Amino acid sequence: MMDVLYFAWVRERIGLPKERIDTQAVTVMELVDELRAREERYALAFSDLSALRVAVDQDLSDFDAPIQGAREVAFFPPMTGG
Repeated sequence: MMDVLYFAWVRERIGLPKERIDTQAVTVMELVDELRAREERYALAFSDLSALRVAVDQDLSDFDAPIQGAREVAFFPPMTGG
């Protein structure tokens, strides 16, 4: 089991700030594919991965990063500087 966290517009599209899921995914991308297949709202939230960033156990990661053994995966839009 792992926690999947959604921030900003990702949370708005999915309608949840966080959920606990049981996944067989090995990488972040496999997790995204599983989530996309759930419902239209997930497919919409993950339709443009270039507009998303991901962190695995609070470390900024790539979509090909391994997630086996991870406690948390978070999805969020890129941070804007200022």
